[in-house]
Amino acid sequence: MSPPRKRRVTLLGSTGSIGTTTLQVARSMPDRIEIVALAAGNNIEKLAAQARETGVRHVAIHDASQEAALRALLPDGVKIYTGPDGLIEVATLAEADIVLVSIVGTAGLFPALAAINAGKDLAIASKEILVMAGEVITRAAEEKGVQLLPVDSEHNAIFQCLNGQHARDTEVSRLILTASGGPFRKTPTNELAKVTPEQALCHPTWNMGPKITIDSATLFNKGLEMIEARWLFGIGMDRIDVVVHPQSIIHSMVEFVDGSVLAQLSRTDMGFPIQYALTWPDRIKGTLAPLDFPSLAKLEFEAPRTDDFPALDLARKAGLTGGTLPAVYNAANEVAVDAFRAGKIPFPGIWQCVAKVMNAHEVQAFSSLETVVAADQWARVEAGKFTGNTGV
Repeated sequence: MSPPRKRRVTLLGSTGSIGTTTLQVARSMPDRIEIVALAAGNNIEKLAAQARETGVRHVAIHDASQEAALRALLPDGVKIYTGPDGLIEVATLAEADIVLVSIVGTAGLFPALAAINAGKDLAIASKEILVMAGEVITRAAEEKGVQLLPVDSEHNAIFQCLNGQHARDTEVSRLILTASGGPFRKTPTNELAKVTPEQALCHPTWNMGPKITIDSATLFNKGLEMIEARWLFGIGMDRIDVVVHPQSIIHSMVEFVDGSVLAQLSRTDMGFPIQYALTWPDRIKGTLAPLDFPSLAKLEFEAPRTDDFPALDLARKAGLTGGTLPAVYNAANEVAVDAFRAGKIPFPGIWQCVAKVMNAHEVQAFSSLETVVAADQWARVEAGKFTGNTGV
């Protein structure tokens, strides 16, 4: 019997919640997963500790001004890469066969494309990569013969239900993304303007980073996931729906043309989708605890409140229109979330900002990455005018 295949992983965004969970998964199965490079934004203390634990010889830091301070914390022989070019360098290292991208925002786009062009499989935890440039990313992956492996729990669930295949028009009726509904699922409409950033950061079922936690509260995370699913699974936006499932046990579902539905269930632990993405196509016994069905008591479902939380309708519009509009949807939301956290706009101001910027945008066809990056930058300026965040 041949020895089990070990995946050699470059981890971009190692100090965030996805990154730290990935390292926990790798720690639990050292015979299957080896971390060969790490990249972070500016948390040099945590990055250095991770580098010492994993023994990697390559680390990248986005903030080049911290290179000297990071060097003082690292063992001898560890090479440091800095800035956007540094991310691309570590994403294309010969030592790795898969790159996991968990960088918040748009900074992961160019490293992701570079990794694909270098022949690396790509594990995607950053929604923005496919929202902004799904067409070019999926085309490049097909041309290079590399695998796109979803890390989001919802897309990973669909990936499992489809057995790693695209959704066939003759077989698949709908992809159904589940949403927890966030902390304001039952909040009356007239109370939403009083929501504080502290309240929005208290997610009822998941422990995530601040940006995605607020996106969960507004349902913008589901909107981004709808656009992402369109590219991952090759299915039209008109056949991607969202249902609220507050227990977050069913992570998503596929409805087939005969009326059958396949669902993927597990505990609310990001270790499950991360492990499957890094060990696919194998299923490996790890340290994650299975479901205890008698303790679940009940599973609930309800329709999302699209009148009060219009992020889903805005996402469908962006996805159906295509071109540069999905990038504008994403960028305006990023600026609005930052402004809300800074106390510059009320909670409903997030979706009001995105709607206004989308309505003001002259959509262009997707002709190049430069086109979509320019649209992203335009949207940030326009959203800054709305929110008062003119420094973006």
